[in-house]
Amino acid sequence: MAKVTISEITCKGCGLCVSVCPKKIIALDKGRLNAKGYHPAQVIDIEKCIACAMCAMMCPDSAIKVEK
Repeated sequence: MAKVTISEITCKGCGLCVSVCPKKIIALDKGRLNAKGYHPAQVIDIEKCIACAMCAMMCPDSAIKVEK
């Protein structure tokens, strides 16, 4: 199973990871703000993750780590 770690401190809620995820399992958490005032990204269904790491490659702040 894949493990996706998103650094809430680093994430600026740009949504690039959301747009490139082929399984559409990443979303911005509209119910929370991080310390910088952004809605952080979160994985909403890790069971569907294929560990392609597209989210990590697209993240301009290297806030995402994907492990198999």
